[in-house]
Amino acid sequence: MRATQAYFEATGGPEVIQWREVDLPAPGAGEILVRHEAVGLNYIDTYFRSGLYPAALPSGIGMEAAGIVEAVGDGVSHLKVGQRVATFGALGAYSTARIAPALQYFPVPEGVDAQTAAAVFLKGATVEALAERCAPLAAGEWALVPAAAGGVGQLLVQWLTARGVRVIGTVGSEAKMALAREAGAETVFLSGDADLAAKVRETTQGVGVAASYDGVGAATWDASLKSVRRRGTVVSFGNASGPVTGVNLGVLAQHGSLFVTRMTLFDYYREPAEAMAGAAKLWDMVDCGKLKVTVGQTYPLLDAAQAHRDLEARQTTGSTLLLP
Repeated sequence: MRATQAYFEATGGPEVIQWREVDLPAPGAGEILVRHEAVGLNYIDTYFRSGLYPAALPSGIGMEAAGIVEAVGDGVSHLKVGQRVATFGALGAYSTARIAPALQYFPVPEGVDAQTAAAVFLKGATVEALAERCAPLAAGEWALVPAAAGGVGQLLVQWLTARGVRVIGTVGSEAKMALAREAGAETVFLSGDADLAAKVRETTQGVGVAASYDGVGAATWDASLKSVRRRGTVVSFGNASGPVTGVNLGVLAQHGSLFVTRMTLFDYYREPAEAMAGAAKLWDMVDCGKLKVTVGQTYPLLDAAQAHRDLEARQTTGSTLLLP
């Protein structure tokens, strides 16, 4: 099968993304040949492209896609030809087709189309790990979700509210406030508000939130610290505004003996059994309607560089898809 695949030979801005045509062989033992129908765009893609996260060069790019199995190699028993699958695994998802280890792809239930699967799988698995296992909150507790109108943010707000958690969201512009409220946030503030932490405290009757699920990074770190209640948790899981650095542990004591974790999805989906269980929970949430997937915009696959520019400029809402 002939395939178009993205790669980069040096780290940098979106302009480093290049394209090549390749002829794919038959899959080897433990591998599948998958034809992609939709590719998900995620902030982690920009981290590898920019060099914030290391990658062996030259490198493929992209971690989320959904498609159809075209061929299977020896020893592959959980997937079959013609089956729809999705992945958030190794780099190389920006492609019309590729050969990949079968264990990196998961079955997609009937009734879930390719665009929905590609829009939700990596983000939804991240949200499942955050809300169910990393920092689960009880019904009635308050949570802060920075970037609540983004792809992960909208899903996280929905998941938390499905658990009965009360959510305060922050967004980058007034135009995005309605999106956060539609996802279930009770209260929404602008992320650049100088009085944000004070307003969060006021909303929670002076107590603060039980947890801040912060995928923004450096720009929201201080507000998260000041918004979390005594013995609460700050979950840092992204670097959209740059990584959090120079953390002084004494600050955690000053703000009330806080807990902090730097969550990475792959530590929660490391073992096959836990990965399958997490994926099953995600598909259940989609199937029962508790998790509504919003595709805010689509781009042709070959326009991935422009999609990166728009994502980094915070000009996207919901999930973004690249379509082969």
